[in-house]
Amino acid sequence: MDPDTILLTAEEAMTKGIEHLKKELHGIRTGRASPSLIEFIKVEYYGSMSDLKNIAAISVPEATQLLIKPFDKGAINDIRKAIEGSGLGLVPNSDGQQIRINLPALSGDRRKQLSAHCKKLAEETKVHLRNARRDANKSADSIKASLPEAELETLKEEVQELLKKYETETDALVVKKQKDIETV
Repeated sequence: MDPDTILLTAEEAMTKGIEHLKKELHGIRTGRASPSLIEFIKVEYYGSMSDLKNIAAISVPEATQLLIKPFDKGAINDIRKAIEGSGLGLVPNSDGQQIRINLPALSGDRRKQLSAHCKKLAEETKVHLRNARRDANKSADSIKASLPEAELETLKEEVQELLKKYETETDALVVKKQKDIETV
């Protein structure tokens, strides 16, 4: 393995961590309804588990309401059961053709819980980023014999700079999401 490959591998792993964080944060509810809140709920559909967004159209007719229109009307009960069992505390109302979900306003305690959850996600992401740094440094140490000492130090410094860059991005994403949650 050469230094460029080690850096590229570390950056790919860190980018995946950030993308996962973005996806997780996108699903956290703020004061407004968002299809991302429910689009990844798993629904048993003809014997296999499918994301809700793959079997229904999800829209936001009002700021605090979600509207789900299944592509197959026969899936309405399965979708309703999946939403009820998702642990999101949402109550789906079905009229046989579509499902409406009215989102209650967030209480102060719930906002604090969501904010704390964002911090937890940030810490998990930072652990992932640090693991990528550790793996890159191990790879660098494994090629120590074929690399001058100065190049090895430069490589480790570049990996550390990558870590700082992605940790800063993690913090920025979480702070932005926390502001969205706290906004009434």
